[in-house]
Order: sequence, then structure tokens, then C-alpha cells
Amino acid sequence: MNTETILREALNSGATAVAVPEDPWSGFSKRERTHRRNRRVRLSAAVAALVAVVGAQSGLVPLPGWAPGIAVAGRQTALTSAPTRGNLAGDTAFLDGLRREIKDIEDPGEIWEITSRQKIKIVYAADVHNHRLALAWVPLRFGFLTDTALVWYEGPAGSPASRMTEAGRGDGGQTVETWMEGHTDVPGTLVVVAPPSATIAVSSGFSYSAAGRVEHAKPAVSTGLAEVEVPAAPVEPGVTLKVTDGGATLHDGPSSGSWSGPTGPDEPTEAVLTAALAGHTFDWQTLQRWASMALNDARLTTTGTTIGVRWTGTVNGQTAAVLTLRRPGSGVLAYAIHGAADSYRLDMRLLLPAAGADTRPLAWRMRADGKDDRTDQVMVVTPPGTARATLNGTPLTLDATGAATASLPPGAAATVTAYPANDAPPASTPVPPFETDSGGLPGDTPRTRIVP
Repeated sequence: MNTETILREALNSGATAVAVPEDPWSGFSKRERTHRRNRRVRLSAAVAALVAVVGAQSGLVPLPGWAPGIAVAGRQTALTSAPTRGNLAGDTAFLDGLRREIKDIEDPGEIWEITSRQKIKIVYAADVHNHRLALAWVPLRFGFLTDTALVWYEGPAGSPASRMTEAGRGDGGQTVETWMEGHTDVPGTLVVVAPPSATIAVSSGFSYSAAGRVEHAKPAVSTGLAEVEVPAAPVEPGVTLKVTDGGATLHDGPSSGSWSGPTGPDEPTEAVLTAALAGHTFDWQTLQRWASMALNDARLTTTGTTIGVRWTGTVNGQTAAVLTLRRPGSGVLAYAIHGAADSYRLDMRLLLPAAGADTRPLAWRMRADGKDDRTDQVMVVTPPGTARATLNGTPLTLDATGAATASLPPGAAATVTAYPANDAPPASTPVPPFETDSGGLPGDTPRTRIVP
């Protein structure tokens, strides 16, 4: 909730409709100083009051009660305007006590103060499984800026308000809020709070089909509020939720939360990695770190998963590899990574159909090293035995590892094709677009799979 960031985002969001300076922050600052000065002129204390305003925004001078606020976000929504829900909705003593216990929110260099405890709205409060949970809509102020936040509070079941601690925070304008705590050894809990009329579908468990798609378990459906017991699992089982209301989709994707347990990290052994290399030469520690990352991202365990090294080489002068993960009867996951053991970049994660996965060429779009800026650079890797390759029909120059680089506009569609030396039929793979959200399962969106 950095002040400058909030204001820049708010101003930039309206740039297409309103002509603003190239840097909207400077224009905003100038106009705000003018407004402040005019207000103080009307109070016959222009210069002194202007100094006081600067101090008020920085927290050095108390803000006068008449001072207006600049709302940056967080008006009430269908979620927050509904009556309190949960089995503690009628416990006024607990709800009133929680309002008294809620603290100002501290961010680096900023303290967002509660504007009015009477205006705090307890959206949800319940004892669910072993937890006491509450979700509060909190009005806040930092100098002349006003905002709201949706804040989760958690404690053991039956806890008094004084023992509740902050357990997560989101923007006050959100229409769906989730809280999840899962475990490897005991059942966990997922709570989804949405507008009362919304339909919530929660799914736990999935598989990567041989056809190259993610197949989710049958969802449990509820209305407005979901309190779900999540079975224990060695890794987070790909819990997803879809929330719809009146034909509008409010959320469709993974549920955020924690997953923990007494088991140690599930790292591939030296024997597993040696088999994966299959003749490739690669730093063992780097390979272990990258393979562990890929397993964790795919929500897979080493047990029953075959790790492969499809290609090794360099990208932008740094060590690089393409790893594959596969389980019996499933599709094949490909991960492109470059860097080192302790500092690396995940360039691509892609779910492939099992049939022909090993004979497909692969390509991915590159971002600028150390940044998220998209470039026109495309990296291409071909299977062993490739005689030549093309990108959209344009010949590529392959190096000794069977890789090539090419240029392609960031938004342009493209297909890479590999022609085997033994006159076998060529194999083609579309170049996936840049991924914009890497939080879900690979293959769960069209950006991370090649089938429709």
C-alpha cells in the first residue's frame, strides 16, 4: 500500500480517458498543491497552512478534522455491504470486541490509521474446524489519502477477540476473499466469502491428462459462503475455485493460502538426477534445485514422477536447461530455466500431450534479464536428430546443442517446426504467448498448454 504506487496506478488507469502529463504523478502533485493552497487562502492562512498540509501527509502534524480525503480505492461492494455471515454473526460481544482490537495498518514509512471503528464492518466470523476466523472491512486514512482493506484475523477455535491476530490482507474493493491452511498430515480448511447470491465451486485434486490438459476433481458447490475441509496431501493439491454471480465471473483460478507439514523437502536423489541426465553434463546442485522447483510448481512428488533433461546449453550467456516431468498415463510437462542454482529464471512451463512429446521442438519468448520487460527474442530447442528447423517457415541456424535464437514480435503467433534427419515426418509446436500469471497449475490456461 505504498502511497506513490497507489496514486500512480489510480492516475494511470484513467489515462486512456483523460489527457494527463507523461508522468501523471507530477501533474497530480502540482494540482493537489494548488487545491490545498486555495483552500488555505479561503482561511486566510495560505503559507502556514500549506506547510501544515505537508506535515499532515507525512504524519508529522495532526490532520484537522475538516480536511477532505482523497479516496484511492476500496468502496463497499456486494461482498462487504451484505450482513455479517458465519456462525458467529450473532455474537455481538465478540464482534464489538474485535472492532476494538483491530489495529492501524503499518507499511514501510506509512501508518494507515483507522478512520472510525464504528465504520469497521465484520464481513464474516466463524468457528470453523479448529480455527476462529474473521474477515473485516476496515476504513483507513494516511494523511489526505483514504483507502479500505479487507483483513483476515485468525485464532484457535473459541478465541476471544484479544487473541485474534492478522492473517492476511487484501484490497477493500475485492468481491471474493479466501483463507486456506492445508497440511500434509491432517485435514486443512478453506473458507471462501463472496456476495450472498454468488455460486462458489471449489475443487481439490487434479491430474495431467495424456491429451495435454489439466483435469480437476468434481467441484463442491455452495452459495455465497464456502467452508470446506481440504484433505491432507503431500503437496498442495491444486485447490481451485470458480465464483460466478449473475452471469459474471468474479474469480476463476487457484486459491491462495498455505500448505505445511512435518515432512521435509521432497528433493530428487542423486540417483534420480543421474538417470535424468542420460549422458548430459550438468551441475548436480543446480539440477537438483531446478528439478525441485519444477516439482513444486507442478504439485508433484518425486514418487511416481520421472524427471528428464531434454536439453542443456546457454541462454544469454548463462547455464540453461529444459527439464521434463511425466507420470504414467499423463501428459508431459516441460520447464525451460536459465541461471544458477541460487538465482535463476523460469522461462517456460508447458503441458504437452504424451503422444509425440519427445519429438516436438520447443520455443519460448524471452524477457529482459533481471526485468519483466518483454523482448522480441525467441529461444528454440529441437529434439536430437533434427536436420533443420523453421519458425513460421523461416529457416533457423541451429548450434551444436540443437538450439537457435530468432526474433518475433511479442504478440505475434508463431509455430516452430523440426525436420528429422531420417526423413521422418516433421513435428511442429506453437510458440506459447508470454505467461501473465504463474500462480496456477501449468496447463490450466491456454498460455501454458498447446491444445485448445
